[in-house]
Amino acid sequence: MPTYISLVNLTEQGIKEFKNAPERLRFFDEAAKEAGGRLIGFYLVMGQYDYVVITEAPDDQTAARLIMGTIAQGSVRTQTMRAFPREEFETIAKGM
Repeated sequence: MPTYISLVNLTEQGIKEFKNAPERLRFFDEAAKEAGGRLIGFYLVMGQYDYVVITEAPDDQTAARLIMGTIAQGSVRTQTMRAFPREEFETIAKGM
């Protein structure tokens, strides 16, 4: 299943509603499961971003729906990247 890494920044609304962030994370976890994916990891980080979120989804379209559903709530902005695990990296490299 494809893996996605999201670099997340809180919006002004997200900062004001920070105490509700654990509930929003649980909602995202449930949405990912319902879509056939899963939340692999969540990290509060220091620096340029506020969170790093690692998820799996059945395909790019499902991942996009999950991400768009999350940012539509107005609490976060994301930069999401498709991540290739070591096995896929090696297959890609061997094909060069």
